[in-house]
Amino acid sequence: MSAFPDLVTAHRPLLVLAPMQHITDLPFWRVMRHYGGADLYYTEYFRVHRDSTLERPILRSVDENPTGRPVIAQMIGEHIPSLVRTAEALQRHPVFGIDLNLGCPAPVVCRKNAGGGLLKTPEHIDGILRALRPVINVQFTVKTRIGSRDPAEFDRLLEVFAAHKVDAFTVHGRTVAELYRTRVHLDRIRQAVETLQAPVIANGNVLSVALARETLAATGAAGLMIGRGAIRNPWLFQQIRDDAQGRPVFKPTLRDLRGYIDHLNAETRLPHLNESENVSRLKRYMNFIGQGIGPDEAFLNAIRRAASEKEFFGLCDRYLDNDEPFAAEPAQRALLCTRSEALEMR
Repeated sequence: MSAFPDLVTAHRPLLVLAPMQHITDLPFWRVMRHYGGADLYYTEYFRVHRDSTLERPILRSVDENPTGRPVIAQMIGEHIPSLVRTAEALQRHPVFGIDLNLGCPAPVVCRKNAGGGLLKTPEHIDGILRALRPVINVQFTVKTRIGSRDPAEFDRLLEVFAAHKVDAFTVHGRTVAELYRTRVHLDRIRQAVETLQAPVIANGNVLSVALARETLAATGAAGLMIGRGAIRNPWLFQQIRDDAQGRPVFKPTLRDLRGYIDHLNAETRLPHLNESENVSRLKRYMNFIGQGIGPDEAFLNAIRRAASEKEFFGLCDRYLDNDEPFAAEPAQRALLCTRSEALEMR
């Protein structure tokens, strides 16, 4: 059986597509592969509770994995027997590993003491890790934030993590309370790198090659997990690879971005949905793609109001059918999300 460290090379960072519920699904994985894709994929989270079963749409990402790369199945929940049962069931499918989500900041999740809600109870996390490790025969990973409300909480969390044989950690350098609205605490990710024996993947606000370099230099992490940045710019994984290995970095134009939106539409539209519903699905991606285009976010604001495919793609033609460079990063004020945008990422 291959191990997580086998994926990590000295030549460039390990690149991971972040799991984002209802966004980074099977169709989106197909799109990512077309543009170079990640080295490793995490599924959307399987909701785990006393009566839960494996959700078929998410399980298809594992069974029909189109990427040619390893897949880690992500679980979210707090009921230990159910987490054990789910981990055992997932290992009957072609997973590279099982991940425990301790990072989702959505209030509906945290109120159930799952995801980021578990960070308030390190002792319960300790019990979950102790129960899961013996039954997971593939790679066992943990995705976490640095605390519930205060970054200082990370000291105690690291003590718990270090006491267990976890194969890799992904650290999102914000607390649950900070959602996606603040700068990333890169010093806390470095603290994890220096404290834990397992590889640490840095997560949070990697939107460009420059920010990838900055994050790696500041943290010493073995790799990067990227969500928003890869949705906005599907070339980002390949750009980071090329930059790390001294090759020319592709610089897309707005017309290239227009082609990406067509590709996204072709892969993600569902035939059983009507036109308005499929347009609404595309808007989930446009919340990230459209940032910083046009004066005062004009493109994104107009797209959010589009009610038909004709109106939607007409706006895409109006703003994107030209050879202007696609900015490596959106405007500075768009780097941080509003509360409503953050909740859409759960």
